[in-house]
Amino acid sequence: MAYDPTTGTVVLFGGYSVDLTYLNDTWTWDGVTWTQQFPPASPPARSFNSQEMAYDSPTGTVVLFGGYGNGTVFGDTWEWDGKAKTWTQKFPASSPSPRGCALAYDRTGGQIVVFGGDNGGADCCRVYYGDTWTWDGITWTQQFPASAPSARTDVPMAYDPEIGKVVLFGGFNVPGQGLSDRWDWDGSTWSQRQTATKPGGRWSPAMDFDWVSKGLVLFGGELTGDPFANDTWLFIPIR
Repeated sequence: MAYDPTTGTVVLFGGYSVDLTYLNDTWTWDGVTWTQQFPPASPPARSFNSQEMAYDSPTGTVVLFGGYGNGTVFGDTWEWDGKAKTWTQKFPASSPSPRGCALAYDRTGGQIVVFGGDNGGADCCRVYYGDTWTWDGITWTQQFPASAPSARTDVPMAYDPEIGKVVLFGGFNVPGQGLSDRWDWDGSTWSQRQTATKPGGRWSPAMDFDWVSKGLVLFGGELTGDPFANDTWLFIPIR
């Protein structure tokens, strides 16, 4: 899901049903009700292991990249125009390899950032990525920062306007073993940020900025050893 400020709605795409059928339906939430949209074209059915849609302010569209579905790992890029209620596939000159990955809009740099992910393989043969890409509305450009997190997947990313950076936390690159490091993207490089206390190692938590507390809220995820969590954490920068 991603928030589309051009229409004041939250946009939801795809996922899979209780019988593990991959979906490609589009829904919007206006604060009161859900409305199914029926665009003339849509991305193929798929699910995601991280937040793989984000609103791109310069283009006024919600951008979707990658995901998994029906034995396919996707590497396609689509834009949702909330006013026209249409999906449009983009064909950039360069692009990250097909994967499930983390994606967030960097408001300071005016670009969407993708980091890492995996190729959808089973635990025995999964490939983890540690590359960084940015989307400028026309093409994807691989970045080569001076420092970066280790390769990983199922990692949340969110923009923190209080520090003007995209924040990444956790994920995993060994099955069943969650990471607990935090990294901040400033538009050109990643910097690891140490905190006095932090959540335990985990992957696939939810994370977003809370305008009331002025901090990033992280909830749940899957912990080292595979149990699910329902704890809530708040990252508030020291001012």
